[in-house]
Amino acid sequence: MLIKVGFEITYYAATPTPMVTMLSIHPSRYGDIVGTESITTDPNVPITYYRDSFGNVCGRLVAPAGGITFHGNTLVRDSGQPDLIVPSAQQLPIDQLPDECLLYLMASRYCETDKLTDVAWSLFGHTDPGWNRVQTIIGFVHKHVKFGYQHAHAMKSALDVYEQGNGVCRDYAHLALTFCRCMGIPARYCTGYMGDIGIIPDGSVMDFSGWFEVYLSGRWYTCDARHNKARIGRILMGTGRDAADVALTTSFGRMDLVKFFVISDEIKQEAA
Repeated sequence: MLIKVGFEITYYAATPTPMVTMLSIHPSRYGDIVGTESITTDPNVPITYYRDSFGNVCGRLVAPAGGITFHGNTLVRDSGQPDLIVPSAQQLPIDQLPDECLLYLMASRYCETDKLTDVAWSLFGHTDPGWNRVQTIIGFVHKHVKFGYQHAHAMKSALDVYEQGNGVCRDYAHLALTFCRCMGIPARYCTGYMGDIGIIPDGSVMDFSGWFEVYLSGRWYTCDARHNKARIGRILMGTGRDAADVALTTSFGRMDLVKFFVISDEIKQEAA
């Protein structure tokens, strides 16, 4: 299938303000981009790109006084298949994990493994290691947390989510991946596009989505504690330890968000 993704994001700035963006599609999906990925600004300012320590594509620019609007428009080819379900996927002993996975077992800005380890073992210590343990964690978080945009808060951590029992997609991901890390399963945060493809639209405003991945049987598997079901049409933009590593925009100075519009829609092949 073909998926049209894009955005229009506007910020106001009183003075020229340096920025770092993470608005590009992840390099792992480069082969699926039809044509070229388009990211422009109004007014037009130069953007230089680099790869961060996680392999994400980041842009550097200086937003002019008065503000800036980012426009994105890309066509992506997707398999149309839902997230993989592999009950046989095994949890590897920590001493057999690749070196690069160890980072995703440790505490990070929003994922306090030191504060939730006892809770995790009391809830999931009886489960079979591997796929079953991950799914049990996802099921618990899905039921424990109540979704609501009014519950969003930039400072909310996994411990806060557990204690408050509410949040948005990033909060579901933070709590679930923290529990996974506590149980010895490498887990990393993901952000990207995920439209209402293959489901009945719920009428909510389109947004970027947060989910997570776990490392089992030598590869990363997609997990989604908010929806607790396999979904179609995820387009990855970035991965990291938690949401702090994959902020869509970071400004080095005061900026106000004025407009935020995102699309992620399946289109007919003949219309492409």
